[in-house]
Amino acid sequence: MHYVWMAVIGLIIGLIARAILPGTQSLGLILTAVLGIAGSFLAGFAGQALGWYAPGQAAGFISSVVGAIVLLFIVSKIKGS
Repeated sequence: MHYVWMAVIGLIIGLIARAILPGTQSLGLILTAVLGIAGSFLAGFAGQALGWYAPGQAAGFISSVVGAIVLLFIVSKIKGS
């Protein structure tokens, strides 16, 4: 059940990141959920490296959205759109 909630929260985070970042992103629902989950991992790793989070502590919702926005920006620059 944990993985289902992780996918649902990842989808919500990915949708918010896609709504905030201007431009058109051609991602489906599954890739949007993967974007949100990966953004949360990125925020968690960056937060631990900077000392904001303790080891093993999950990233917050806002930092997860920021991590997803950063990933979406990087992907859009790599794709050249």
